[in-house]
Amino acid sequence: MTLKPLAVTMGDPAGIGIEIAAKAWLERQSLNLPPFCLIGDTSLIQTQVTSLFEDVPISRISSTREVHRSFSSALPVLDPDIEGGEAAQTIAAIDLATELCLSGETAAIITTPIQKKRLYDAGFSHPGHTEYLAELTGSPGKAVMMLACHELKVVPATIHIPLASVADILTEETLEHVIRTTDQDLKTRFGIAKPRIAVAGLNPHAGEEGSMGSEELQMIAPLVRRLQVEGVDLKGPLSADTLFHKAARAGYDAAVCMYHDQALIPIKTIDFDKGVNVTLGLPIIRTSPDHGTADDIAGKGIARPSSLIAAIEMAAEMAQHREHSAS
Repeated sequence: MTLKPLAVTMGDPAGIGIEIAAKAWLERQSLNLPPFCLIGDTSLIQTQVTSLFEDVPISRISSTREVHRSFSSALPVLDPDIEGGEAAQTIAAIDLATELCLSGETAAIITTPIQKKRLYDAGFSHPGHTEYLAELTGSPGKAVMMLACHELKVVPATIHIPLASVADILTEETLEHVIRTTDQDLKTRFGIAKPRIAVAGLNPHAGEEGSMGSEELQMIAPLVRRLQVEGVDLKGPLSADTLFHKAARAGYDAAVCMYHDQALIPIKTIDFDKGVNVTLGLPIIRTSPDHGTADDIAGKGIARPSSLIAAIEMAAEMAQHREHSAS
């Protein structure tokens, strides 16, 4: 079965999104990348690509049906064709990519980074890509963030909140949703028939029987036991300081962590250049590079496409697993 094309959004034009998409296209043959189209304003993309590369021809397409035909000889670009400045064009690219994925014209979305403050100044009201995609797909409150590389998958139960607020915001309901969503998507989108999930503790040494915090005894451990009875393969709560060395990682398929840095520090230490941000819990597949717009190097031609390439490859693998599980 031929995989439907993938949709890559151009991201913030002032960042490195267009550059790394063009570099990924240049490596299409050596890496056997699946066909993708870049979605965004053609003139913005053409101007930036021309200034950086001599060997990346642009092919403006009118339909995703043209991607497979164009991809071998040119970078296919699908233009939302709207009026407006760069912020409006950035949002329009996300809108169109989501629409194409929901309609089944594309297999997945790979979003390149956005600069949220620039979008906020233009009236964007969402914390970021994830929340916006959840709204566009009719899935508010269901999205769960996973960071993944070849050696590790981590899922933070809370994300961009102050550390001092984690204990108040981390509820049993929130943690249960994160664990169930992780379990389900590991099955349907990663092809893991019986996922093994490690659950980290919140406190040092997982609370050490209550001497360093009560959240493990009062909430995390009872939830883990209840879900184990239902058949979810869980271990925990486990001390986070011993959860991520090589031997420990061999014992689980994903680790659910209690807060942002508990999850992101180990994966960025293990594979800083090829980490992928995956959104679980949506009716579409969405991945993105695990880095920002990198304004400081934008336009210099030195941005590395490795994380975007990993995001493209992972999106294709997830799409294939989804097709297999649905058949």
